[in-house]
Amino acid sequence: MVVPNYTCLKLKMPGPRGVITVASSFQRTYQCEMDNCELASVVLASEELALIRTETPQEPPNSNRRVGSFEPAEGVKEIPRDPQGSGEKKLRVGSMLTPK
Repeated sequence: MVVPNYTCLKLKMPGPRGVITVASSFQRTYQCEMDNCELASVVLASEELALIRTETPQEPPNSNRRVGSFEPAEGVKEIPRDPQGSGEKKLRVGSMLTPK
């Protein structure tokens, strides 16, 4: 039963002895709007943080793994670069390639 008037910044509602009018200033209205925007951004950020926490695994990263190590995917075949040599260096070729 409340009627807001945004042009005059007044709020009117029925009371026991007639209409109750609540007035405000442009400065107070602007401050309330800024507070509401800040509150909305904090609520949104906290919801996103909760979602990220549910999607992130809790176990710590493996410290034994070397940085920059490459782990090939399934279907990779290792071929020695020099068949007559020591065979230390190898090529990795995908074995699931199409004939094209």
